[in-house]
Amino acid sequence: MPYILILYYSRTGATEALAKQLARGVHRVAGMEARLRTVPPVSPDTGSLPEIPDAGAPYATLDDLRECSGLLLGSPTRFGNMAAPLKYFLDGTSGLWANGDLIDKPAAVFTSTASLHGGQESTLLSMMLPLMHHGMILIGQPYSEPALTRTRTGGTPYGVSHWAGEDAGATLSDDETTLCHRLGERLARLALTLSHSGDTAHGTGA
Repeated sequence: MPYILILYYSRTGATEALAKQLARGVHRVAGMEARLRTVPPVSPDTGSLPEIPDAGAPYATLDDLRECSGLLLGSPTRFGNMAAPLKYFLDGTSGLWANGDLIDKPAAVFTSTASLHGGQESTLLSMMLPLMHHGMILIGQPYSEPALTRTRTGGTPYGVSHWAGEDAGATLSDDETTLCHRLGERLARLALTLSHSGDTAHGTGA
């Protein structure tokens, strides 16, 4: 079955909480699955890192990315940018770029911050840049989503976000959760539509 890759890095669990709610949204679309994957921390002694995480999602491979129908990319904010482990993984995707493996696949981004004005929007925008180089189709949150104008926590038109607060909490607000579900569902529907469109263009459609 085709799947949406939900690829993220999470240190305290807040970004992981977003990823899990996005997966719920993806699963609302019949014929599309969600595949949760993370990346290992950046370490000067990478050889000592386990091949499989002790808990949570498995580490992503390039094949996970190559074979996905769409991508949801998530990171906590680090000085208004994505975290180094996720950037490190993306820096290793030049082979996919050279082959055009991700061209015309839909993608969206998500983030979490400890402070409300701690760089959510700049992080989301910076995460879009490598995806644009890969030729992906970027989508955001339309203002037809009532939660986007109602939220008093996270939520941007550039992608879903979470305001964790000083305690870096992983508990999402109702509006943040709703926006996760809606974005996951929207991306999955678009991926399914594009997939069917591609089948028809190649003479394999119904």
